[in-house]
Amino acid sequence: MSMITSTQKLEAALTEIAAAGDEGRRIFTRVYANEARAAAKAADARAASGKPLGPLDGRIVSIKDLFDVAGEATTAGSALLRDAEPAARDAVVVSRLRAAGAVIIGKTNMTEFAFSGVGINPHYGTPGNAKDAMCIPGGSSSGAGVSVARGMAEIAIGSDTGGSVRIPSALNGLVGFKPTQARVTREGAFPLSFTLDTIGPLCRSVADAAAADSVLAATAHEPLPQRNVRGLRLGVARGLLFSQADGEVLTAVEQALERLAKAGANISNEALDDLLGEPFRLQERGTLVAAEAAWIHRQWADSQPDAYDPIVLGRIRRGQTLDAASYVGIQQARAALLPALDARMAGLDALLLPTVPMLAPRIDAVQNEEVFLRTNALLLRNPSVFNFFDLPALSLPLPRGNGLAVGLMLVGRRGADRDLLALGAAVERELGQH
Repeated sequence: MSMITSTQKLEAALTEIAAAGDEGRRIFTRVYANEARAAAKAADARAASGKPLGPLDGRIVSIKDLFDVAGEATTAGSALLRDAEPAARDAVVVSRLRAAGAVIIGKTNMTEFAFSGVGINPHYGTPGNAKDAMCIPGGSSSGAGVSVARGMAEIAIGSDTGGSVRIPSALNGLVGFKPTQARVTREGAFPLSFTLDTIGPLCRSVADAAAADSVLAATAHEPLPQRNVRGLRLGVARGLLFSQADGEVLTAVEQALERLAKAGANISNEALDDLLGEPFRLQERGTLVAAEAAWIHRQWADSQPDAYDPIVLGRIRRGQTLDAASYVGIQQARAALLPALDARMAGLDALLLPTVPMLAPRIDAVQNEEVFLRTNALLLRNPSVFNFFDLPALSLPLPRGNGLAVGLMLVGRRGADRDLLALGAAVERELGQH
């Protein structure tokens, strides 16, 4: 049987985008049809000569609209930057993708300035959830998740400051990987938080996440070590991060835990709320993200406030109220907390919990600002904890039939990104066998 070519995959993806009409334009802010065709043709020639460039050669990849592409404005989901100065060069991760032979099909829509986990954008439109277009896509990498789930790309590259890769992955039935922050350079990516921003893939399998990770991190790609679920030490972070959860989410997570236990995993309930609740307690008066965003937006927020989504502007304004002493205090407390959680996780291979505690709500149900902010806080709650602790985290889709999607989050030990991916592949295999 002949292998499907990169050109064939690309044409199928471009057809899918075109067939989606206005929705395609809400998912993608730019489509690079001609450049992608040239890249796919070159990848096919390398494949035919037996000289591929690596694991992403010829793969169809979308990139979030906060990565610089030489010669065009980086809008970061904002009307404010529609006519910004064109980028002088590609973001480093975009350069790495091109050098690896990836076929970049287009830029995906996002929450304005990546500042919400809901995925709504009043400037460029809101992509509908791939499972039900009336529901939210999750953010801030909204178009990224939908582009893969709807077959418009094989892999999407997003950013994750408080869950922006994992939330849309969970809500659209995908694998999403947030690496350790230092693993992937952010040069040429529009920032939200210097302390917490990370870059990672949204895709259909852990193998694709591992392939994308090796390219993004500029490390030699090696197959993940084979792990077995049997004997894995998995801690379930019950308590705060299981609270306020939809029944269907809890049912799917408990069924997954049962399957893993039957397959021989050692599953233990871990009481970690004293540590996992600290990011919220420390940031009651203001968050690191909001304070750093206030500095990034210091000129525009004052000179062009009307250009912002009012909800995003409100979050930036709250960041302006955090005094310098409190900001430094949060950073110092955070530095002390990281080794404390490391010590408590020393006997575990990973922590398990729901990626987000809810099914995707309807877009029309979150238009009210109070409802929006409450929904946003709940979507961000679980994933954001592990940005604060800078631990690698992986969201896996749980078997759900045809309903809205549920994600299971696996959190690895400090710096053990590849170990977490290998472990995630074992869990994925086990959960996919039923």
